[in-house]
Amino acid sequence: MVIVLKKNKIIKFLIAAVIIAVLLFSVRPVIEAIFPLKYEEAIINYSKEYSLDPYLVMGIISAESRFEENAVSHKDAKGLMQLKEETAQWCVEKFKINTSHEKIYEPETNIMIGCCYLSYLTELFGGKIPTAIAAYNAGQGNVAEWLKNPEYSDDGQTLKSIPFPETDTYVKKVLNREKIYKKIYGAVTK
Repeated sequence: MVIVLKKNKIIKFLIAAVIIAVLLFSVRPVIEAIFPLKYEEAIINYSKEYSLDPYLVMGIISAESRFEENAVSHKDAKGLMQLKEETAQWCVEKFKINTSHEKIYEPETNIMIGCCYLSYLTELFGGKIPTAIAAYNAGQGNVAEWLKNPEYSDDGQTLKSIPFPETDTYVKKVLNREKIYKKIYGAVTK
């Protein structure tokens, strides 16, 4: 009985040691699997072109599609940055982007249009990134209304709270993922 107990303790200790060793030597691959990065060149190029932080774009893509280029939401938003066709078409026409909104699933096109739209929202809402992210998720009309309401904004420019729980969670998720991507890939994307 004593020998069996010691044998069980030794086996448990060895299993724990192996798990710890695996985690210590393979944390980065695990983290990179949880927070993948694809289309880095397009993200960096279009982030730069549209004056955005590439890590913010990575955070949005991660939150929206987990880098799955063929993703489609329950609201029919498509591609990496989950663009609705009418939004993509509006951006292509308004900003004279040299592409077609019909290429919405092509990663390069989706990232280009998504960055253009996010840049537009950022400028529209005075450079307030959390407000622009909220508008990216809930629509600029909803955010404009929230900014007029003292329950949600003290100054008409910054949201102190967001009445849509899904959008509130989304903004926090994107900002958190932006930080994570910066920490994981910061040295890579300079």
